[in-house]
Amino acid sequence: MPSVLQRNHVVASVASARPIIFSHGYGCDQTMWRFVTPAFEHTHRVVTFDHVGFGASDLSAWKETRHASLDGYADDLLQIMDELDLRDAVFVGHSVASMIGVLAAIKDPSRFGQLVLLCPSPRYIDDPQTGYIGGFSAEEIDGLVTALHDNQQRWADGMAPVIMGNPDRPELAAELHSSFCRVDPRVALAFARATFQSDYRYALPLVTVPTAIIQSETDAIAPRVVGQYMHEHIPNSTLTTLKADGHCPHLSAPHATADAIALASSPDSGR
Repeated sequence: MPSVLQRNHVVASVASARPIIFSHGYGCDQTMWRFVTPAFEHTHRVVTFDHVGFGASDLSAWKETRHASLDGYADDLLQIMDELDLRDAVFVGHSVASMIGVLAAIKDPSRFGQLVLLCPSPRYIDDPQTGYIGGFSAEEIDGLVTALHDNQQRWADGMAPVIMGNPDRPELAAELHSSFCRVDPRVALAFARATFQSDYRYALPLVTVPTAIIQSETDAIAPRVVGQYMHEHIPNSTLTTLKADGHCPHLSAPHATADAIALASSPDSGR
């Protein structure tokens, strides 16, 4: 079996400063952080990694039973942090990785000093019974998953521009499209179900780590009302709205995103 660091293709600097670990979202890999991480190289120990089944991770380590829910990915994250002995870490998670970080911080808060959640959502499906707005109907999400199952390439053709936004910068959607299509179809489908058909609203009040929520001004996947909901339900949280378009501001507005993360992870933040 590969080591934990090999399994997740972990890249960690050797600095003795406060660790900051970046976790990528659906269908992506750690290279998506390449415009943001340089801002932290002189102030933090920077750690990036690929979720199992993505990027340069070891595909043989992907197990449908373990990775059918975000809990398996949260366990992977904690194993990485244990292996590197990360303490008081700043965790930066994009999209679904935000909830992976939330679950991990609930399981072992001793490893975390700060959560930074970029464009997060605890549930993508509207809940008419409670009035919760996630942005999608159950039928829309079922259709999204079915389309992915039927034709991953065609699904990426349609979804990449919607997720990325910024129609005047088609190269951004093209990069996301390419990333989606590189994922093993088994992994892509299982992770899509774990992402879009999940409901982790129950976990939000259980978070004890100071939390910064950062969202885009316009986001077709995690609308602003979702960020407000998370802010209202996570104790000791802050909410920042970037002047950015789309669900991937770390690609479309990296400098503003890095500034917001730096502010959230400053020594006085949440302490």
